[in-house]
This record gives sequence, structure tokens and C-alpha cells, in this order.
Amino acid sequence: MKPLHVAVLMGGTSTEREVSLNSGRMVAEALRRAGGMTISEVDVRGPEFVLPRGVDVAFIAMHGLFGEDGHVQQILEDRGVPYTGSDASASAVAFDKILAKECFVAAGIPTPDFVVLDGDLSAVEEMRWPLFVKPARQGSSVGISKVANREELIQAREKARKYDGEILVEEFVKGRELTVGVLGGRALPVIEIRTDHGFFDYDAKYTKGGAIEEVAELEPAVVARVQALAVRAHECLSCRDVSRVDVMLRDDGQMFVLEVNTIPGMTENSLLPKAAKAAGVSMESLCRKLVEMALARRPEMAAV
Repeated sequence: MKPLHVAVLMGGTSTEREVSLNSGRMVAEALRRAGGMTISEVDVRGPEFVLPRGVDVAFIAMHGLFGEDGHVQQILEDRGVPYTGSDASASAVAFDKILAKECFVAAGIPTPDFVVLDGDLSAVEEMRWPLFVKPARQGSSVGISKVANREELIQAREKARKYDGEILVEEFVKGRELTVGVLGGRALPVIEIRTDHGFFDYDAKYTKGGAIEEVAELEPAVVARVQALAVRAHECLSCRDVSRVDVMLRDDGQMFVLEVNTIPGMTENSLLPKAAKAAGVSMESLCRKLVEMALARRPEMAAV
């Protein structure tokens, strides 16, 4: 029987291309270490990307537009290729911050107050400063600003418009920034993020020393609550296989879901692999498990 052939899709066309290439290379290395598979690295540069012959499953390691937003997922569905992670429709909703927050509100999942910003700034007059201004469809905090007054809001709106025509304005929640990986429907250990950048922006995420990320020191009951909330958010958006849910924990114990990331970073220093490692799941086992979950959706391959 021929070895399982996995194509690792990386790169893409978004502002997160370099991050995606790093994720993809790390995933490919981990799968090779896991053994028993033929691994092909595919640098995706547009919708006409070519998969090697005989590919059994695609491992999507692409971030941002055309990676997390459902487009590459739809292409793979149309080609009949099973792939890791959420399907096209769930990916599209989760990647759109406005649609995702509307789903949270409808499901009773706490999330910071927000408005959709159009040409009229009066919609934010009743909100509590400071505020976050976010393009609706970007990842890795690209285009996001934290603002304290109307002048900064106008500048932030112009910045966000460079990335998306729809803009979300969200109230700032002061507290501890937490993130929870969800793997196979179960929550991983809670990771806390601390940074002196004002918020966990692009530089804090990808600059060495930009943030401290470690297992959160919380009471067991609080951990259970955060994990349960993360799984609810994951399920609310119909995500599957894996996600990373960002949560703010206020000093009074209130929790707020910020967003759900359907294709978290996959370098060994990324948040999801750190959480998996804390649960005793190696990078090799994590990547292999994601491949196995994708294969389970292709019955004739599930036993390979």
C-alpha cells in the first residue's frame, strides 16, 4: 500500500504570506518526522494552484485572505480533495469579524460591544473609550488600531479601509488576554498573553520578545469556564477539527470572546502548538491528528 500523500498548502496572497510560509514549512517538517507519509510543499500563489498527482489530503497552513476565508476550502471541495480544518462556509463566517460577532450575540456568547462603522461617526458616540478599530476581514491584527479619541478614530478608519471596506469598532475590555485551542472538539490548556505593546498587535505576535505566552495561572474553576466558553464559540460558528479562540477575562470574572481563528499559526512557537505541548501533544502528533481528522471525512481513506 502506498504511503499517504499529504500536500501542505502555504504562502498565499495575503499580507500574512511570510507567516504562512513559516507555518507550512514547520507543518511539513513535523509530518515528515511523524513518518509514514509522503509530504509535498505547495506554495499557493492564486486560485489556479496545482496539487501534485496522487494527493490524498491537503493540510491548509495559509493565513489571512484566500487562506482562512473559505476560498481555498471551496476550491478543494470542488476538486474533491479532503482538507484540514473548517469547511468553506464556517471559515468565511469565522474570518468575518462582523458576521462572527453577530453569531455570538445570537447565541448568547458574551463578546465586547461593537458597531459597524460607516461614513457617519455618530454610531460610536455612546460607546466607551478606548475603542478598537478593525477591518472586518483580516488576520494577525493587520490594520487594527486602538484609539482614545475622535481624531484617532478618523485616522484608524482610514488605515482599516486600506484592508477592507467594512470596519468594526469594538469596545476595549480591560483584563487578562487568554487564548484557548480547541482540538477535535475538546479545549486545550489556556494560554495567557502578556505584552507591553498596548495590545497583541502584529509586531507583538511575530517579533521575538514582543509578548510572553505561557499557560495561564488560573483557578481550576476559571479554567473550566474559559475552556467551556471557547468550545461554545467554536461550535457556534460550526468550526471543525481545530481552532484558537481569543478571550478576555475581566477582573470581575466576566469573560468575552474576541474571535475564533480557524487556521492558527503552526510554528513551534505559535500559540496552538504551545497549548498542545502543554497537554502532552507534540507538534508531530498534532499535525498527524489534523490529517487523520481530514481523512475521516473520506471513508475509503480513513483506515490508512
